[in-house]
Amino acid sequence: MKRLFTALAGLIPSMAFAQGARPNIIYIMCDDMGYGDLGCYGQQLISTPNIDRMAAEGMRFTQAYAGSPVSAPSRASFMTGQHSGHAHVRGNREYWKDGMRDNMYGTQRDYPIIGQEPYLMTHEIIPEIFKRAGYNTGMFGKWAGGYWNSDYPDTYAVDADGNTDTGRYRTSSSSSLPNKRGIDCFYGPICQFQAHTYYPNFINRYDPEGRGDRHVVAEVMEQNVEHAAVFSGNADFELRSQYSADLIHRYALEWIDRMADKREPFLGIFTYTLPHAELWQPNDSILQRYTEAFRCDDKAFGGNYGSWYYKNSNSHAQFAAMITRLDAYVGEIRKRLEEKGLADNTLIIFTSDNGPHEEGGADPGWFNRDGLLQGRKRSTYEGGIRIPFICCGPGVPAGTVNDHQLAFYDIMPTFLDYVGLKDEARAHSLDNSSAEDRFDGISFYNTLTGNDAQQRRHEFLYWEFHETDMMGLRMGDWKMVVSRGVCRLYDLANDIHEDRDVAADFPEVVERMKEIIRAEHTESSLFKVTMPN
Repeated sequence: MKRLFTALAGLIPSMAFAQGARPNIIYIMCDDMGYGDLGCYGQQLISTPNIDRMAAEGMRFTQAYAGSPVSAPSRASFMTGQHSGHAHVRGNREYWKDGMRDNMYGTQRDYPIIGQEPYLMTHEIIPEIFKRAGYNTGMFGKWAGGYWNSDYPDTYAVDADGNTDTGRYRTSSSSSLPNKRGIDCFYGPICQFQAHTYYPNFINRYDPEGRGDRHVVAEVMEQNVEHAAVFSGNADFELRSQYSADLIHRYALEWIDRMADKREPFLGIFTYTLPHAELWQPNDSILQRYTEAFRCDDKAFGGNYGSWYYKNSNSHAQFAAMITRLDAYVGEIRKRLEEKGLADNTLIIFTSDNGPHEEGGADPGWFNRDGLLQGRKRSTYEGGIRIPFICCGPGVPAGTVNDHQLAFYDIMPTFLDYVGLKDEARAHSLDNSSAEDRFDGISFYNTLTGNDAQQRRHEFLYWEFHETDMMGLRMGDWKMVVSRGVCRLYDLANDIHEDRDVAADFPEVVERMKEIIRAEHTESSLFKVTMPN
């Protein structure tokens, strides 16, 4: 159920923001960056000076976790404030598998229906709450919380409960699209599969103020569609020049300019697609630098055109350049905020949606040679879910490293606390969770603002993922990984790489953690996992 808006009067946080204005938030969540892919987390081969400076001027978390080991459910955890045992979206369920249509964009084929399983309309998500509170809301990058039908862009079928009627997806768009979920301005791919290529036929857009859009539309990449698409495998694809990562970033900067002119509070959700595959980008000075640096120790990738990943001869250079390019974007965002007089009143968070990938020729083991964490994307071992998490802004103590254990579902109440909506924060947190409308987060506002002694902590953190049939539970320093029902127990204080299964030595811990898993898991007809033996 939607919750009534709490009046703003008297709810401004105690810290002094610029001119007494309500604080802004920019949340930057990149795609498939691993825990060790940044200089401030120990990376030696990739240059990330802007993000490293952000860490030096703010707070770097060492035990922050994604909501899931893959994209859509991790983003759902952030948006809904729910862990993957309660959230409706628990996997990358696609709405694009009905085949492609000829001549959709110029002479190019594409999917007429694109997107992922929709968020429930009966459960509030972050932008809806902030929009009700008077915030301007913008999102730039992946949506992955609903599907868009090019034939029915403004038709939204709902079921008896008010949620998207997925049985009618061929004759409607999802009701869970940015224009229906509290977003004022959106630019990026509705579908995460469409984001696999950086030179697409189109980018989705919803910008009623700037472009007069009445619903989500497709902005055709006119130069790109003059050349072959990635899935053709034709080298003519290499002549495409409209690079989506740059276009999305520029749109986000333009939106910041617009917000500065408005002089009203804003929430920006920047879900940039870098450094996810495909490993293909402009051959500029950033890429050339790494091509030269790695020329004696690089590798080629032959392409995977079914997944829209183009071939390359320099996978290591491509991946490193993507992260440095992303780092440059972060520097430009901070610079723009400073130029517009917004930096002193804006919290910036940088993170990743899950652990590192091995798709499109990516080689995370080559870059992270210390082997600190076991597991990759799609795994509930630490490497699949522990992610970089850096916060910088008013009230955040500079140059701090914090080991507070948090997960994406904690972000909703934390954001609400930070901007002074204390009652809303409580209403959308674990304390007010119910069987009808669950929330799993605990605000880490106290930790974020340097008051760690007053910070409440989770008894446990929880994950499940149907595709690899894995579950995960962290309880203090204990970590349980359940794989196809088999339980393994690790002591992270002494075994961060999760090498030594000590389940046989601590049966009482195992039983307690099994009890928690059984209590936290709710059945899903779409995303099945095997419960602990």
